[in-house]
Amino acid sequence: MVKDQNKSRIAISMFNWGPCVIRLKINEEFQNKLLDEAKQNKEDYRGKLAGQIDKETGYSDDARQRLLPYVSSALGLYNQAYEAYTKKKFEKAPEYILSALWINYQKKNEFNPPHDHDGKLSFVIYLKIPEELKKENKEYKGRSCGPGGIQFLYGEGPRDAVTYMSHFPEERDMFIFPAWLKHWVSPFTSDCTRISVSGNIHDSAPLNNITKFGPEYVKDKKDNSKT
Repeated sequence: MVKDQNKSRIAISMFNWGPCVIRLKINEEFQNKLLDEAKQNKEDYRGKLAGQIDKETGYSDDARQRLLPYVSSALGLYNQAYEAYTKKKFEKAPEYILSALWINYQKKNEFNPPHDHDGKLSFVIYLKIPEELKKENKEYKGRSCGPGGIQFLYGEGPRDAVTYMSHFPEERDMFIFPAWLKHWVSPFTSDCTRISVSGNIHDSAPLNNITKFGPEYVKDKKDNSKT
């Protein structure tokens, strides 16, 4: 059979649509640092959050300062991904500040209803996914990510439009996404604790100075709110 060498190839461009969401893997050092620092948490975050979770605590200013270099590296990767996703370079480098950081200890029957966050970007990092939960999720029969999974929802459209993404996380998975993007967490029935860390990012300080100016900026904002 002789192939037609004169056939021309047709170039096709696919357009990215909707928000830029990325998933990456943090290293064990960052994972352990988040767990260790959380042992010193004193602030109860439940009154600030949408989740129906009994234990959610906030990291102190000092802890955030020690964790900022790790977060800064991840935000740098998001910037690269965002430029690739939108197919254009930033006219001006984004300015970021880690404005909130908290840890969630989710137990059976607890869940996070659909909600969004404050700020420019948000992220979630999964520190502990117990074997009991993995087994429950594996046995789940359905089309979503199942018990203990995270769902993102954007826009409206028919079934041939991609408006929904769900994922059952692994330990050390990190998602970074626009803070306004609706998302929620499914409950589970296993007798275990699923541990995740969430954070909000505002665009208020140069990324290359985030480790220097972060805690001072947050402190000033708190002081000003009292006047």
